Amino acid sequence: MALTDAKIRALKPKGKSYKVSDFGGLYLSVTSKGSKLWRQKYRFNGKEGTLSFGPYPEVSLKEARDQRDEAKANLKKGLNPADLKRKAAAEELGKSEYTFNKVADNFVKKLTKEGRSPATLSKLDWLLKDARKDFGHMPIATITAPIILKTLRKRETQEHYETASRMRSRIGGVFRYAVASGITDTDPTYALRDALIRPTVTHRAAIVTKDGLAELVMAIDEYRGSRQTAIALKLLMQFACRPGEIRQAKWEEFNFEECVWSIPSNRMKMRRPHKVPLTKSSLLLLEELKELTGWGEFLFPAQTSSKKPMSDNTMNQALVRMGFRKDEVTPHGFRSTFSTFANESGLWAPDVIEAYCARQDRNAVRRAYNRSLYWGERVKLANWWANILCNITTHHDD
Repeated sequence: MALTDAKIRALKPKGKSYKVSDFGGLYLSVTSKGSKLWRQKYRFNGKEGTLSFGPYPEVSLKEARDQRDEAKANLKKGLNPADLKRKAAAEELGKSEYTFNKVADNFVKKLTKEGRSPATLSKLDWLLKDARKDFGHMPIATITAPIILKTLRKRETQEHYETASRMRSRIGGVFRYAVASGITDTDPTYALRDALIRPTVTHRAAIVTKDGLAELVMAIDEYRGSRQTAIALKLLMQFACRPGEIRQAKWEEFNFEECVWSIPSNRMKMRRPHKVPLTKSSLLLLEELKELTGWGEFLFPAQTSSKKPMSDNTMNQALVRMGFRKDEVTPHGFRSTFSTFANESGLWAPDVIEAYCARQDRNAVRRAYNRSLYWGERVKLANWWANILCNITTHHDD
């Protein structure tokens, strides 16, 4: 007769183990101490075998029957259910060895081989630091959304909402890598998209008026601090590049005969090489700078070591010493200043301005098909912008 839950609960231990059958080869083995263990008899290639499904009531009667039916279905396909079970157990054991830290290490190695910049990798390490500390030792397949959220909440309590959001994104990158590698099935950070406090979007402080730009240009001209820093700010403004790109610029990247600065892809945000036109005024600044730092690798070496580039805070601090607040202007805001003046002039196509700034087209279709470098127009734009910067203080005085 088939078993029922009532019959199973009524089974008592005896002097030795005994069996109580259900049907289809499924039975309970009742030990002398009262444990009730599910077993399944089967034959494969003429040989008898036994499967273990676990103890009752942890494995219910229905669950045991489901496992029995699955084993029979595999037998009909010519598959040995014992072999399948051993394979599944081995896979689970393998997955348990893949801790979050181990997967994160492999993920970082992948990004390194892809040519991600040292700065990008350093930021990634910093954003994963809390996760590594809190649950890095855990098998990644066992980490749930609440576990990750607990770590992110620590940043939220400090009102670091943007950091918490970036941490969720980077942790998610590790999980998506694990999913693609067959180590785990899901990315639990997806469920946390609406769980975090959304950071308030703040744009980089930038000067967008002629009077403001004239004041900034004069302040840089009259700066009594490091001449190298002043030149860095001047070139940053002319090139409309990102601060990290000018800070890490190397002399070998400049072709003075062809008037071009070639930035390699591993230093560009969009992972594509970028060329910057050199104007007469920028060439004069570079000639002056070459007398100061031309003996080394970097245009702007750090004060502590010529083998390292200028600190990312050097230009920020110089602007503060000039009397500008951080909510008035930042080095990164120079790009917005250039973009504002170029767009408002009506002289340049938006695509040319975006190409000058090395920005990626937000439209994926346009990005795929519109690969023109607009080099001729960008050279003209560079000279137009250089003239604006050279003459704006004169016009301001008038």
